[in-house]
Amino acid sequence: MKETSASRIVSAVTSWPGVHTDDLLLSGKDFLLGHREIGHLHGEQLVDIPFPKDLRDDLIANGRAEPHRVLPKSGWVSVPINNQDDVEHAIELLKLSYDLARRN
Repeated sequence: MKETSASRIVSAVTSWPGVHTDDLLLSGKDFLLGHREIGHLHGEQLVDIPFPKDLRDDLIANGRAEPHRVLPKSGWVSVPINNQDDVEHAIELLKLSYDLARRN
């Protein structure tokens, strides 16, 4: 069976110690470390990830993420998924969020 973008992201993120998922209301997955959300996946097209505001600003300024599509001035970023490189990039940013959550 062919691996989808979503299944690749879920498989990678849930392999990290302490991470579990919860279903989002509209066809998605929350990624949680304890009770803290490290990001969430919307179907096959988009990942949203929270960061401290200064890091969020840096990620956007350097073209590594887009402002969150609903809350553009928040600490959240959006990462569109269009190809395999985007999948790997989303996993990389989710790992950054995970590492930050583990430190706090």
